Amino acid sequence: MKRYIGILTAVILCLALAGSAYFWVTGLMDSLFAYRSPLHASPPTPGEPLGTPVTRRVVFVLVDALREDTSLRPEVMPFLNELRARGAWATMHSRPPSYSMPGYSVLLTGAWPDLSDGPALNLEYEETPTFTQDDLISAAHRAGLRTAISGYYWFERLVPQSAVSASFYTPGEDRFADRAVVDAALPWLRDGGYELVLIHLDQVDYAGHHEGGPRDPRWDEAARRADDLLREIAATLDLEQDTLFVCSDHGQIDRGGHGGQDAIVLVEPFVLVGAGVRPGHYDDVEMVDVAPTLATLLGANIPASSQGHVRTEMLTLDAAQQAAVERGLQAQQAALLTAYLSAIGRQATVAPGDDVVATHQAALQAARAARLNGERWPRALLALVVAFLPIIWLARQQRRDLVWWLGGGVLYLALFNLRYAVLDGLTYSLSSVVGANELILYCAVTVALALTVAWLVVSLGGRAFRRSPRPAAEATLSFVLVTIYLLALPVLFSLALNGARVTWTLPDFASTFVAFLSGIQILFVAVVGLVLTGATALIAFWTAPTESAL
Repeated sequence: MKRYIGILTAVILCLALAGSAYFWVTGLMDSLFAYRSPLHASPPTPGEPLGTPVTRRVVFVLVDALREDTSLRPEVMPFLNELRARGAWATMHSRPPSYSMPGYSVLLTGAWPDLSDGPALNLEYEETPTFTQDDLISAAHRAGLRTAISGYYWFERLVPQSAVSASFYTPGEDRFADRAVVDAALPWLRDGGYELVLIHLDQVDYAGHHEGGPRDPRWDEAARRADDLLREIAATLDLEQDTLFVCSDHGQIDRGGHGGQDAIVLVEPFVLVGAGVRPGHYDDVEMVDVAPTLATLLGANIPASSQGHVRTEMLTLDAAQQAAVERGLQAQQAALLTAYLSAIGRQATVAPGDDVVATHQAALQAARAARLNGERWPRALLALVVAFLPIIWLARQQRRDLVWWLGGGVLYLALFNLRYAVLDGLTYSLSSVVGANELILYCAVTVALALTVAWLVVSLGGRAFRRSPRPAAEATLSFVLVTIYLLALPVLFSLALNGARVTWTLPDFASTFVAFLSGIQILFVAVVGLVLTGATALIAFWTAPTESAL
């Protein structure tokens, strides 16, 4: 019986690793879905309105998923490029997660996803929370302005409806839904009774998800139709008195999809034209700049959790308005920093500087980094210990099969990633995740194929089938455990960097996704590996020399 203790221990270890991977992966995703801002329960108090508006009204057209490169093509979006020539425009940058709900939240609150208190991932309509942080719509409402929203029905849940004077919401996402959205908004624009109107067009995003993505001709067709709708909207405005703003919430990768840290999904168009605007091509802006800039045009307060700049260089502000912006930013940034430091239990000092937003945000980020670093050191030490113990154990074994086990593990990784990244063109980000079930099935099939090929190479090269069943099975289990060890390295790195769960701040999405993908693989490598272990023993039973008894 003693000679079977090793193999039983290895089997139990495989099962334990599979269970641990399952609970960690599901727990990680659950914590990301449940994430709320540190400011959730203690939002900064909104300040006073800035005063005199710079425009009669602002019409905010949000073209969901519109990539900047698509928006710059005059043959696809001729009218948007006419607006660029007449107004202020720039390249806008966002941050992951690049889903719509986080994007809407950043655009309306002026706070990045870890502070805005919008969802970190897209949720079902019924599960969508309402903003706890101040937002542009609410700021306009408090300033006595009438507001209206026409768009996807997530806005009905996200924006406090007490601040919305008129609305039209639809669960539709295609061209027909966009037609209904614009038809609902046009009367509001014609009668001039609303000072802030948000119009959300969704068909470009629909084309990305359901019609082949940006590499498909239907993407350009959707963008062209959105451009036509934009022309209809602008035709109702007097741009000597009104201001039109156009942007998107994220881009999409070439094959369709978004949500991750891919560069192409974090760059969006920014076009501001009409009353109060200085035309020209400006330096890059950030998505958090939208809410405070539009609030300034309206004379509303800068949203209380805003982390962005008022793009005063684009605006025709007089001296009194400029001074009001500076006072408003000083008070708003100081209150935000105080609230954030209290929420995370840290202190920080604001360095002197002319840019009040930059200095206060630098202090905020320094406090965040100080807490993160304090939490990372113990995790990093533990991860190093866990990573090096198997190396020490393997080095002491002095087994000639070790080279085959390591080679097989590397071969498995190469085969899995060959299919994942090269053959199927998937990205190492949430942008390539269509859904949980699809990802799980994909990983299960790919792991089974890659691990089986690597197992055959290791078994034939190491002559495992020429041994008796027990040593042959032990060799396969060793190969499987070495493969799991290699997969565990990015998991350990992510655990050190980000922790096991998403808690008070959002993680680094690149390392988290690689670890998440590795965790799913560990689960299936352990399960498929046990099946292959049984197959190894069975094959060895029939092929091993007669004198090699059990």
